[in-house]
Amino acid sequence: MVTRIHVVARAMHFRPKQSPRRLGDCFVAKNKSAPRNDMILLLILSLFISSCSTNTPLSTPQVVSVYSTSAAEPWLTDLYTCAESFAVLTRVDDPNSADIVLQIGEPEFLSGFAYQIDEEEILIVAHHQFPIQNLTLDETRALFMGLGDPSAQVWVYASDADVQKVFDQFVMEGRSVSSSAFVAVNPQQMSEVLNTEANAVGILPRHSMAGDVREVFSVAIVPVLALTKSEPQGMVNQLIGCFQK
Repeated sequence: MVTRIHVVARAMHFRPKQSPRRLGDCFVAKNKSAPRNDMILLLILSLFISSCSTNTPLSTPQVVSVYSTSAAEPWLTDLYTCAESFAVLTRVDDPNSADIVLQIGEPEFLSGFAYQIDEEEILIVAHHQFPIQNLTLDETRALFMGLGDPSAQVWVYASDADVQKVFDQFVMEGRSVSSSAFVAVNPQQMSEVLNTEANAVGILPRHSMAGDVREVFSVAIVPVLALTKSEPQGMVNQLIGCFQK
């Protein structure tokens, strides 16, 4: 009994060493003379694979936050197209927290950086049955001051809307719109009103025109801007560069 144990021990002691086989950054000894047990072998291999794998994890796309005014929303499609291969866009409601701000027209005060990505034409648009065919600058100003056709249903935007600021700059020139003017929350609502109310006249970006309406005056052609608080770096810089192509 003692002799058998001694012989086995010696055989194990003098078992020849095997050359290692590289598995990732780990080495696995390959021993053809050892007894094989499929279950044990599978367990050992799974442990080595899970603990010694050298697969590099996929890089996580950078998240870029974007704020867009209602009038600049048509350009979001291009921005998402630019970002689809290397960034994830998330829309935010506060322009102060956004990496990129999209708007129509130049800001009154620029505290950061501005990059032109396109142009937009701001129009005075009316229902197709509106009695006036075309307007001059003076006629447009008088109409929105409440001094024109009393049957006209005048529509504007909130004073802080980018499109309204363009209109005020180029048409009103410091004058106030009529207190009886209706206020649309965005160009989409303005377009709906102009398509349904026969006496309605209002302000629309050309990209927002739809349905059976008629433009009666061109206010101005203004830049579409991408604004950043600091000089763009990394993914933000790539997005704006793609945007400008």
